[in-house]
Amino acid sequence: MSNLKNTQGKMTNYRWVICAMLFFATTINYLDRQVLSLTWDEFIKPEFHWDESHYGDITAIFSIVYAIGMLFAGRFIDWMGTKKGFLWAIGVWSAGACMHALCGIVTEQYVGLSSAAELAQATGDVAVVIATVSMYSFVAARTVLAIGEAGNFPAAIKVTAEYFPKKDRAYATSIFNAGASIGALIAPLSIPLLAKAMGWEMAFILIGALGFIWMAFWVFMYKKPEENPLVNAAELDYILSDRDNEEEKEEKKEEGRKLSFVECFKFKQTWAFAFGKFMTDGVWWFFLFWTPSYLNTQFGIKTSEGLGIALIFTLYAITMLSIYGGKLPTIIINKTGKNPYAARMQAMLMFAFVPLVVLLAQPLGTISPWFPIIMIGLGGAAHQSWSANIFSTVGDMFPKTAIATVTGIGGMAGGIGSMLLQKVAGELFVYAGDTNMTFLGFEGKPAGYFIIFCFCAVAYLIGWTVMKTLVPKYKPITA
Repeated sequence: MSNLKNTQGKMTNYRWVICAMLFFATTINYLDRQVLSLTWDEFIKPEFHWDESHYGDITAIFSIVYAIGMLFAGRFIDWMGTKKGFLWAIGVWSAGACMHALCGIVTEQYVGLSSAAELAQATGDVAVVIATVSMYSFVAARTVLAIGEAGNFPAAIKVTAEYFPKKDRAYATSIFNAGASIGALIAPLSIPLLAKAMGWEMAFILIGALGFIWMAFWVFMYKKPEENPLVNAAELDYILSDRDNEEEKEEKKEEGRKLSFVECFKFKQTWAFAFGKFMTDGVWWFFLFWTPSYLNTQFGIKTSEGLGIALIFTLYAITMLSIYGGKLPTIIINKTGKNPYAARMQAMLMFAFVPLVVLLAQPLGTISPWFPIIMIGLGGAAHQSWSANIFSTVGDMFPKTAIATVTGIGGMAGGIGSMLLQKVAGELFVYAGDTNMTFLGFEGKPAGYFIIFCFCAVAYLIGWTVMKTLVPKYKPITA
């Protein structure tokens, strides 16, 4: 193998090329996920006679399917390997993304109408049937999307563990995880305009096709570092540097034996990671799925208009601050000498306090819509920083053969938490609007949003407290 390596000169940096590929995959992942949230309220809702409960059901089902998919996706990636596993994942979710474009045709065929205009003009029982059939059509497409997307993070975390030593994993994770923010950043600049100019169906098709392009690059660019001719000896030594310490030597002895799926649940480390994901994943997805509707509901601002585009763009531009979140544990390690887990938990506690600013979103929203966007953006940046580090705790504590499986378990827990939050949000907003409920001085749907914002603000502190209680000190799994 050594004859493939360029041993002359300085260390190569191919690991960052692989990190860039993970970044683009995550960007595409979140673009595909955003198409519905940026089109439903303005384009899809009038055509199919939806209200918030229909949309809440779709996002809730997406979340639970994603959760179940995450449970098995990690094991699938461990079994299939990162290269083939990633190809399967992005192929399935790209197909699912494109399938959304067929939902209108399916609904028209079922109710016997011939155009979107006729669907929108329907009334009475026919409108109810249209809403129901279209909702289940979107659920079907969303299910395929969720199954494929469930493989992204288990595969990406496993690739990161293969290509980076422990001290750099959180930073690498924060870089590829920033693809979520970039995807969400590009989305308002492209998706509403595509939907307005070419129809919401073409928005799903064109964005979905990006995944197939990524697959072509991945086939030729990815190999394990030990087998990659573009990784020289110096870089390979750096990538494998953790194996010089006793913990890694012990892990290497166990490398041939995979922890069974059931065995993973025996460790408090698994439950700590899972609970942290359960409490916090839904917060990010709520911001992702509901902010465009929030702007339209509370301020009458549409995402296809200049102000709506600017607000959503600003929100996700702020979340880009998270790219520095993964670097903080490295700084702590270098200054204090703490082990990776202790440094990560210290950083996560700092990030857990930031979402408290979301409590100010509604009160300051009475002054200008820019204030809640800034507050939500800061909460989103804190989430992405938290997310980069919580993912890396798996690599800190589990052998490489179990990383994708445990990541999948945590992803399942996060999906369940998100399902509950999306379902509650949809029902709450309809109830709040119908009853004109009040909460801390706000009435109707704005009162409902305030209640959800209160949960989002404290979720991270609750998650961190339980994680620290379950795993107070660094304790890697070696058997």
